[in-house]
Amino acid sequence: MNSQSSLSFIFLAIISAICMGTIGVLAKFAVFPAEHITFYRLFLGAICLLLYMLSTEKKSQILHKPSKRTITNGIMLASFMVCYIQAMSYTSMANAVMLIYLAPLLCAVIAHFIFSEKLTIFNLFTIALALIGFAMMMQFSLSIPGSKNESLGILYGVLSLFSYSAFMLINRKPSNSTPYQSTLVQLLSGALCMLPFLILSPETPSITQSFWLLAIGIIPGFIAILCAVKALRNLPSVTFGTVAYIEPVAVVCFAWWLFDETLNFMQLIGCCLIIGAGIVQGILSQKRVVG
Repeated sequence: MNSQSSLSFIFLAIISAICMGTIGVLAKFAVFPAEHITFYRLFLGAICLLLYMLSTEKKSQILHKPSKRTITNGIMLASFMVCYIQAMSYTSMANAVMLIYLAPLLCAVIAHFIFSEKLTIFNLFTIALALIGFAMMMQFSLSIPGSKNESLGILYGVLSLFSYSAFMLINRKPSNSTPYQSTLVQLLSGALCMLPFLILSPETPSITQSFWLLAIGIIPGFIAILCAVKALRNLPSVTFGTVAYIEPVAVVCFAWWLFDETLNFMQLIGCCLIIGAGIVQGILSQKRVVG
């Protein structure tokens, strides 16, 4: 791969990270229940991906028998998304996204016991660094003054963390499905998980809400995932993983710009520690694979 091609795929990874980061903003503007937002993100994302595959040479990949693991991934994807959106309803966008980005470090710990991937002293150091960063983000308290529902927001954030970690761990094993097939099945199975919630508590969106829900399906649902698939096929995992840390930075910027959610100096340092620890963990994991 020449440098120009590499830069184009890095650009796609950046677009994916920024688009992923828009879900919090769009969800706040939509003012709709988290399970409904998750359904529209997954379902409309699947429809867009299906149309894309039909219009390209990928249409032959649409009809296939999905594996149980891919369907399970879809369930984890839906769980992660709905808990993440719920977390942002009770705590700040920065707190919610930083919890999610503890997932690579949690996966490293779980993989130590499940996949016999030994933790080195450097791995333990990055995990400790991220935990210190998280404690600083929370200002060393799970109940920030002035926010009665902060603890509930953190609980949803932790649930999204575990769901996302399970999603990552399940995806560790190679699959016979192509990235497009896996993505399509995961989006559809995740949407089906959310469908009962829509049936039990139906709500008709207004014209304005419909616009925001459509944007959710297209931007963080379709564009973000398609760009990620294309980038992952052509970039080393450490490069993509490092670029992905643009998402929490984007979320913090969106929160500050649009909703006046500010971070004090301690919380900014905590953000930097979590992001830095995640990047170092990715580099260490890549070196272990190469070695």
